[in-house]
Amino acid sequence: MRVVLQRSKQASVTVDGQITGAIDKGYVLLVGITHSDTLEDIQYVAKKIADLRIWEDEDGKMNRAIHEVDGAILSVSQFTLYADTRKGKRPSFASAARPEQAEPLWQAFNNELSTYGLHVETGIFGAMMDVALVNDGPVTIIVESKAK
Repeated sequence: MRVVLQRSKQASVTVDGQITGAIDKGYVLLVGITHSDTLEDIQYVAKKIADLRIWEDEDGKMNRAIHEVDGAILSVSQFTLYADTRKGKRPSFASAARPEQAEPLWQAFNNELSTYGLHVETGIFGAMMDVALVNDGPVTIIVESKAK
């Protein structure tokens, strides 16, 4: 599992002209799932993200977790995170899980995040989405389950 986390001041996802998810302060998560991902990977990444201390404390140091700043999550499925560009001019997405495997794991990931008391908004799995965000910092971090 691979997640690109962007700390944001505000963010939204629009599908067919309709906002499907929006947050103020929090994280935009671009979520990629690969064939070998399991519920263990989902749990590991969700806990890592919930516990990350990347919000400033009163001394300006990254020392607070998202729940300490009343942040929310905007989760967007993103199979292109598993693009392989080593060969040719067109990326291969063979490492990305098929939708029938990826969608339930993405839903499980979103549910797991909410068990940490986080409010989770989402895009729509498999849809063409317009993602808008104001990156705070900017802070962008990659979290991978294979790194555990």
